[in-house]
Amino acid sequence: MYVVVAGETVLPVGGEVSRPADLAAAVREIEAAERPRWVWADARETYPALLEAGARVGRCHDLALTEGLLLAHEGRHGESRTARAAHARLRGLPVPEETASAPGTLFAPEPMPGEAVAEVLADQLRRVAALPEPGRFRLLVAAESAGALVAAEMTHEGMPWRRDLHDELLTGLLGPRPVHGMRPARLQALADEVAAAFGRPVNPDSVRQLVKAFKDAGVELKSTRSWELKRVEHPAVAPLLAYKELARLFSAHGWAWADQWVRGGRFRPEYVVGGVVSGRWATSGGGALQIPKVMRRAVMADEGWTLVVADAAQLEPRVLAAMAGDVGLARAAGEIDLYSALARSFGGQREHAKIAMLSAMYGGTSGDASKLLAVMRQRFPEAYRFVEDAAKAGEEGRLVRSWLGRTSPPPSARWRELVSGPEGGRAARDRGRFTRNFVVQGTAAEWALALLAVLRGLLPEPARLVFFQHDEVMVHCPHEQAGEVVAAVQKAAAEATRLLFGDTPVRFPMEAVAVTCYGEAK
Repeated sequence: MYVVVAGETVLPVGGEVSRPADLAAAVREIEAAERPRWVWADARETYPALLEAGARVGRCHDLALTEGLLLAHEGRHGESRTARAAHARLRGLPVPEETASAPGTLFAPEPMPGEAVAEVLADQLRRVAALPEPGRFRLLVAAESAGALVAAEMTHEGMPWRRDLHDELLTGLLGPRPVHGMRPARLQALADEVAAAFGRPVNPDSVRQLVKAFKDAGVELKSTRSWELKRVEHPAVAPLLAYKELARLFSAHGWAWADQWVRGGRFRPEYVVGGVVSGRWATSGGGALQIPKVMRRAVMADEGWTLVVADAAQLEPRVLAAMAGDVGLARAAGEIDLYSALARSFGGQREHAKIAMLSAMYGGTSGDASKLLAVMRQRFPEAYRFVEDAAKAGEEGRLVRSWLGRTSPPPSARWRELVSGPEGGRAARDRGRFTRNFVVQGTAAEWALALLAVLRGLLPEPARLVFFQHDEVMVHCPHEQAGEVVAAVQKAAAEATRLLFGDTPVRFPMEAVAVTCYGEAK
């Protein structure tokens, strides 16, 4: 292992400190010769600048991400996960306040000495080794750290994005780009329709004005959310719903968004690895995980290149089948369409099988869910018991863990107050629904991370991962590599399955297609 900190390289961990004149060149040389696992305080601080200098690495150990995983496992979710905080705790010193580092910077303020980084690394390896299942947790740490590399590389590469097509889409939906502070023509027309329906000026962006206008018209509303508006009969509802949809598009992915996030024909968001407690990613800017379907038409491969887009089919039910070891469910999960394979257990109705599975994982009880869950309990007892045990743990205020060891947050003090009060049953059930899904969604996130890590190593040059969302990946590659990339995706899915679950009959199919435009993929 080699430690990288601002301006110095420790070769090897625990060895003499080397301060090369060109850190990126030193990293490139060592990477080519030894393919080591690099160690750094936070990939967000270190790796972007190395990428800018042409230094890509194969593996890393990210101290901040690992500290977060370990603290959660120890029931200490609220404590700072930075390497500096970890070192302070190790030395019995005051823990420094956590400050956000600037993305894309190599030299963070007052960087930790290499020796301190090495001390934190040694402590983390010791804590992992002391866990009940250290092998699984080591895989989680490796996958999470690989995710940090992928996130930085995807921001560096960027998703191909055509500004001209984006402008055409916006103009067709909203009208020409307005001057700053004004609404686009289509939005203004809908706002005028809303006002006309009420017979007086009403700002459709003001919840207070809308609630009052509806009240004056004899309609009581608690909010102006779309699901509540759809239950109301009033001439203002239709234009207001249309306005809200287009206003979201204008705000979240309009011209100003493109000015900020699309540079050099590439969309470059800022991904946050493990940004959701279940291990799913988030973004700290750019909204990459909420790209509207209509905007996908602006994502076009370069001339002579293609986009290979792939997603896992019915990922979470397959994860449940593999974790629970339910023979019947695993047999069904050996098919391409799991729900169709399950249908015969639910009177031949594929939709009933889907409702039962989703209700088991998410705690649904409305409609036919209760009746269908009874069938699932009878036909697939191990799978049903697995999620029920997780729900019971949550209701009792206990922690639950994913397959590799990611740990749910402990209940809050407010939750404990509610549980002891008249609303205790409802609060307990709400947390049970969360923990029921946590074990499945968290493990699905781990499978996806393993897929990313393996696929990244299988891609031929110059193919690059340019997008990832939960169970979907996108690779930008030359036309002639499309077949090789599709095969790499399927091989990576099989290897991710083996890494997590060993020899399992459960299949995790990845449907991959080569397209010129992202909008053609689905």
